Amino acid sequence: MDTLIIVVGVIYFIICAALITVVLLQKGKAAGLSGAISGAGESYWGKNKARSMEGKLDNLTKVGAVLFIVLSVVLSLLFKFR
Repeated sequence: MDTLIIVVGVIYFIICAALITVVLLQKGKAAGLSGAISGAGESYWGKNKARSMEGKLDNLTKVGAVLFIVLSVVLSLLFKFR
């Protein structure tokens, strides 16, 4: 049981570091109202955001967040039933 906790803990640490890195690599969403007025959402990059690097980082953030939450619950249960 202790080996399983160590393995899941190491995976958890890797996911945490990867999630921090992915979030820091993303661009800020500071365009706000000025971006809406100028029509930035209607550009080529606005329509094909999912294929760009920013879209990939967005998806990696979502996957990383889900993995983070799932591993948090798993670790909590492993420590509880230890």
